[in-house]
This record gives sequence, structure tokens and C-alpha cells, in this order.
Amino acid sequence: MRGPGALRTALRLGAALGTVLAAMPLRADDLRDALTSAYATNPTIQAARANQRAVDEGVPLARSNALPSLSGQVNFVEFIKRNPVAFTAPLRALSSQVNMGVPVYSGGAVRNAIEAAEIRVEAGQQDLRGTEAGLFSQVVAAYMDVIRDSAIVGLNRNTVQVLEVNLRATTDRYEIGDLTRTDVAQSQSRLALARGDLRTAEVNLLSSRERYVQIVGKAPADLAPPPPLPGMPASPDEAVDFALEHNPDLLAAQERSKAAKIDVRVAEAAKLPTVSVNTQGAYQNTLGTLGTIPGGIPALQQFTTAQASVSLSLPLFQGGRPAAQTRQAQAREGAALETEIATERAVIASVRSAFAQWRAANEIIAMNQTAVDAAALSLEGVKAENSVGNRTILNILDAEQELLRAQVQLVAARRNAYVAGFNLLSAMGKADADDLGLDGGALYDPQTNYERVRHRIFDWDKDPAPVAQSTRTVDTPAQDATSPVKSLP
Repeated sequence: MRGPGALRTALRLGAALGTVLAAMPLRADDLRDALTSAYATNPTIQAARANQRAVDEGVPLARSNALPSLSGQVNFVEFIKRNPVAFTAPLRALSSQVNMGVPVYSGGAVRNAIEAAEIRVEAGQQDLRGTEAGLFSQVVAAYMDVIRDSAIVGLNRNTVQVLEVNLRATTDRYEIGDLTRTDVAQSQSRLALARGDLRTAEVNLLSSRERYVQIVGKAPADLAPPPPLPGMPASPDEAVDFALEHNPDLLAAQERSKAAKIDVRVAEAAKLPTVSVNTQGAYQNTLGTLGTIPGGIPALQQFTTAQASVSLSLPLFQGGRPAAQTRQAQAREGAALETEIATERAVIASVRSAFAQWRAANEIIAMNQTAVDAAALSLEGVKAENSVGNRTILNILDAEQELLRAQVQLVAARRNAYVAGFNLLSAMGKADADDLGLDGGALYDPQTNYERVRHRIFDWDKDPAPVAQSTRTVDTPAQDATSPVKSLP
């Protein structure tokens, strides 16, 4: 359970993102703020917390089978027509009875059921960690998508402005006979295409902003560049080794394998004897309606009884039911073991793939930066050569298009590198709430609720009616692509 969470936190302390995020100046819309907002208001994580609270109740449910049971019964009987030969039959009677049973031995079924429920709580808490990490990966992707698409809109707007100036200049030179109608048509064509590309980029930005609203719960506004990602592994083997110890999905699968093994012992207990102690107390009152017994002696109108017993139940034959339940539990244990291996495979593949994507994206950034620098230099050279008649207007347009393409690819590569890096940390188990040092108050600790309910035994105890904790976005205005734009760092 998360009670030993201090150990888990200590193991990840050196690689935590909180160090860098905590050092960032607090802004209205930085990545830290987006993560905090999603952590507090996203319905996916709120639902996961509620589901985990339901899992917590499995422990008191299992424990209830080990506790005494107490029941009472009250009866009032009106004898409308009595047996004519039953001279001592009353006209009416009031009776009450109290029964208490105490389980003494159940073949280990209750003890093992409690242990399995506790282990499933641990598995559920790991699932909740995985939900947190998955949500944060979505936040980072949405955040970076807005910044990327915002930068691409800015690049396309700049290109449209440049081409508009080119078209005016080309038209002026055509009017004085320095250029041909073909040069003007080429400039007009490129401008029209650039305006189409700008419109496409604006729609992509609008979609990214709406996705941000869906995940974070509020509209993005002038997003700040993200901080560097700390604690990145030096090799895929290092990343995999860490993930095998800390990935929440794998830890949850391992805990479920343990619980399934204990379920086999629970099923086997159906073949063993059970022992219980029972007590019973009864009270009856005929309300003065009981006649006299033979000899004229008045009958007792009220009396009490009490008894105690020890019951031993020894199953001899149950039609093969215990054996079938045991085989069923064993099959489920086998499925859990296979699922654990499948999860381990998936974690290894995910970590290695994320590492490769992150490493490749950083290499692509360097390549695209070289391409941007070369394209910018090429454009300047083409313009200079055009001024002396060695290059055409089409050459200038091609050079401008090449520069724009390189700039867009550089922006996309920077986004991809950051998202791949964060996904790598998430797959390693280094991107849940404890790691990020979020603002906004204490973090949600599922262990708190578990400790609150694990020993509650009062039948009339309940929590307040649930109220949705996540925020709605129905009042958020529709997004557009007119916000300020900035480039990725």
C-alpha cells in the first residue's frame, strides 16, 4: 500500500521532475499550472480515485465475515381461532428473540480473503498512479501541441506577409517592364497556397486548443516554454531496469498475481470444517390470555429462555463444487501470471520505444536546425543573386518555401522530443503526482481513505452523497487561432 510510499518517493527523488518545476517562476499558464489544474479538476482522475475508494471497501467486506453477527426478531400473534382441546392456548402472544453467532474457524477462507483484498488495494493504488501518469502525459502532449501549432501559425503568417510584399514588388516591376506576367502569376500562386496553409495551420491550432480545454479544464493563454526534463536515462537498459521496479502498471499486475494465488487458498477452504459459537435468548409474553393448567393452577404468562451452542460443520460431499472452485481459481491465477508477463513485455517495449523516439527526436532537432540555418542563408543568397539578374522570382519563392518547411519541421521536432521524453519518464514510473512537485495543496493520497475505512464496522455508517469534483467546460468559449503565438525553445 501507499503507506510505504515514503520509500517509493525516496527511490525516485533524485530523478523527480519536481526539482525543475519547482524552480520555475509561477505564471498564469505554464506547464506546472496546467498539470496542477488537470490533477485537481480532470474527470478521468477523479473517477479513478472514486473507483479506488470502492476497492478499499473490499477489505472491510472481507473482514466482516470474521466478526460476530447479531440479529433480533419480534413476533406478535393473535390466535383468531384456537384449538378447542388446547385449554392452555393463549389468545395472543408477544415474543422476541436475539441471536448472536461468532465464527471461530472457517478453514482459512476469511483470513485469506482479507489478505487478498488488501493486496488488491495495493494493486488499485498502483493503477491510480498509472492513471495520474497517463493523464500527465496527455497534458504535456496537449500543452506542446498548442505551442507547436501556435508557432506554425506564426511561421505561416509571416510567410503570407512576406509573399504579399513579394507580390507587390513583383507587380511593380512587371508594370515597369522589368518582369513578365509569368513572374506575377508565380507570386500569386505561391501566395494563394500560403494562405491555404495558414488556414490549415489555424484549424490545427484551434483543434489543439480545444483538446487542451478538454484535458486541463480551461483555455490556454500565452503558454510559457516548458522546462527541461531532468533525470533522463543514459541508455535504454538503464530506463528498462528502472521501469521494472517502478512502472505502476507492472506493479499492479504483480500485486494481482499475488491476490490470485491467495484466491486459490480461499477456494480450497470450502472443503474444510467450520466452527462457530452461537447464543440465543428468547422472551415470550401471552399478555394475560393464557388459561389455567389442569388442577386450577394459573399458567405463567411470560417467560425467558437462553441457550448456547458450538457448531461444527464438516462438509462430506458437495457435488464437486469445492474442486471446481479451486480449479477455477487456479485458472485465474494462471491468467494473472500470464497477464503479468504480458504487462512486463509491454513496459519493456514501451520504454525502449520511447527512449528511441526521444533520442531520435533530439537528433532530428539538430538536423532541422542545420536545415533552417542553411535555408535562411540560401534565401539571402538567392535574393542577392536575383538583384543582379542571376536568379528568377521562382527561385526566391522556392527558397522561401524551403525555409518555411525547415522551420515547421524544426518546431515539430522540438515538440516530439519533449513529448517523447516525458512519455519515457512516464513509462519508467517517474511521472506521477509525487514526482512533479505540483502546487495547489496536498496531493491526493489513496492510503488516507483506506486507513479511514478498513476498520469501520458500524452498519449504519456511510459517507455523504457523492458530488462531482471535476469542472465542466460547457461555459468555456469556443477556441480560435487568433491568440499570440510563440516559437518552441
